This record gives sequence, structure tokens and C-alpha cells, in this order.
Amino acid sequence: MHGEYKIPGGKLVVVDVDVADGVLRRVRVAGDFFLEPDEALDAVNGALEGAPAETDAAGLAARIDAALPAGTVMYGLTSEGIGIAVRRALAHATDWTDYDWQLIHEAPQDPALHMALDEVLTAEVAAGNRPPTLRVWEWGRPAVIIGSFQSLRNEVDAEGARRHGIEVVRRISGGGAMFVEPGNTITYSLSVPESLVQGLSFQDSYAYLDDWVLGALGDMGIRAWYQPLNDIATEQGKIAGAAQKRLVGPAGGPGAVLHHVTMAYDIDADKMVDVLRIGKEKLSDKGTGSAKKRVDPLRRQTGLPREAVIERMIASFRERYGLGPGKVTDEELSRATELARAKFSSPEWTARVP
Repeated sequence: MHGEYKIPGGKLVVVDVDVADGVLRRVRVAGDFFLEPDEALDAVNGALEGAPAETDAAGLAARIDAALPAGTVMYGLTSEGIGIAVRRALAHATDWTDYDWQLIHEAPQDPALHMALDEVLTAEVAAGNRPPTLRVWEWGRPAVIIGSFQSLRNEVDAEGARRHGIEVVRRISGGGAMFVEPGNTITYSLSVPESLVQGLSFQDSYAYLDDWVLGALGDMGIRAWYQPLNDIATEQGKIAGAAQKRLVGPAGGPGAVLHHVTMAYDIDADKMVDVLRIGKEKLSDKGTGSAKKRVDPLRRQTGLPREAVIERMIASFRERYGLGPGKVTDEELSRATELARAKFSSPEWTARVP
């Protein structure tokens, strides 16, 4: 079995392993990482040899740490990252480059339709009817997007939203509320087969699916990192938030993962705090007492037009994994339009958690 794992902010770990009588055999760890001394690699392989095949990534990491020679230095490598690569090998996980990725970047659309498209396209990936897809959104109007489990009245000031003409919609993924405006926001979705994140914990899957955009930001001169559970941050503050939803496949078979990210290109901070109820408790672990200070937009950090930032992000993805042109099919659009009307525009859904 063969598994690969690109450690977020680090290097690639490759593991080849067999299983015999319920334990790991013939373990071979490789990659473009740095490791000193040389014999540390033999210690890693030896620590994994004979481990029960059901051992989780943390347990494998503990075996590795206990076996490493004194003074071992890892650069671009972690014991847990090796453990994750082993788990991905055992789970027969796929890699980004195993797929023919499709890009969808179409005209501005209403917020409710964006929510519906996420659900429909990811369901099509789960069903095997669509290749893994990167969809870059264009917003037709300003909106607040609340998480699936958030209280509507606790998160949104209804009067402030009416005053500013802000539409409120609820998405199918969890996480927090996002304030979006056309021209000020960059949003994208990844609809991927479940096999791409096999062997990863829920938290690790966030970091794994965000890693490409960290590289894209780095190419634009921004040192960004994944901040658990679902933020992308820089030294100047948060620039993006991610959310996920897992959809099962037909007849309960292998499914797909929806991973979407909203990035602040620019922001009207006064309007945001007039519409969102951002309490002190939410900010208490963010290192700031002000929602305005917490978000630091990409416009200031890059000095680039929004369209140029998007173009560079797409180019970075294409260079890493390949990316062909695509579109929403007529059948997908028809289903999404009906879903936007019946579900995402309905008061029952929006206020399902009052």
C-alpha cells in the first residue's frame, strides 16, 4: 500500500507499507524532508514495523518519538505527519494529482443559488457524475452567510441587515457567520471525493485542503498559515475562514467533501459590525477585543486588484494539480435553482435555529 501526505507548511511524506497478520510490515518512509542524523530514518521505519494496523496517527507518532535517536532534527517533517501518511496508505487514499480537476468560474449569482450549487455539485461528485471541482464564486449581492447550526437572532442584527440591504442565508456546513459583499470578497469551493481525505482526521482535512491556497498566498508575498480549526491567518490578522460538509454517496457508498473558504479582499468593517452580532466570548481566544482588528484584508496585504488575486490563486492550483475549464451543466443549474427556491430562500431553513 502506498500513501502520501504533504505536511501543511512542510514537505511531502511518502509511505509504502504492507500488512500481515494485522500488523505493519516492510515499512518504507521517504520524501523531500530533511532529517538528521541519517540513522533516524531507520529508527522511524523500525518504530513502525510491527505496529498494529489499527493504530491511529497519534499512536504511530508516539512510537516514532520513542524510537528517535537523541538530538534528532526534523525539518519539514513531523512524527504525526508520518503517522498520517501511514493511515492514508492503509485507507487507500487518493492524491490531488490522481484527478482531472475542473474549474467553474461564472457570472455573479444570488447567495441562495450559491448555497444550492455547493450542495448539488458536491452530490454530483459523490455520485461519480462530476470530476473534483474548484468553483470560484462571484457574488450578485451582499449577504451574511450563517453556519448550519448557528442561531439566526444571536448572529445577525435583523434591523442592521435590513438597513444595509443585506440578505441572510444559511449554508449546509457548520462554522461561523461570514459577511460578504461583491468586490470585497473572494469565495471558493472544493467539491472532492471522500477518498482524497481518507486517513485524515477532521481537523487535518482542513489543513490539507487549505494547503494549496497558503502556497498561492506565499507566491503573492503573504506568509499565511492554517489556524485550527478553520481559519487562515497572517501576522496582521485573519484573512479567511473555511467550513466543510460531508455528503454520503448513493446507497450509502463513498461520498464527497464540500470545503468552502471565504476570504476578505476588502471589508467595510463598520457595516460588518452593524450587521453581525460579534460578542466578546467569540473574540476571547482570538487575541483581539475588536472584530474590526481581527480581519486584515488581502487588498492591503497584496496591493493587487481582486481579479489579479483570483487569477494568481487559480494559476497556482493549476500549476500544482492541473485544472481544466468547466461549467455548471443545465441539469445541475436546474436542480440548484429549485433547491435555492425551496430550501435556501425559505424562512423555515434560514430560521431553522431561531
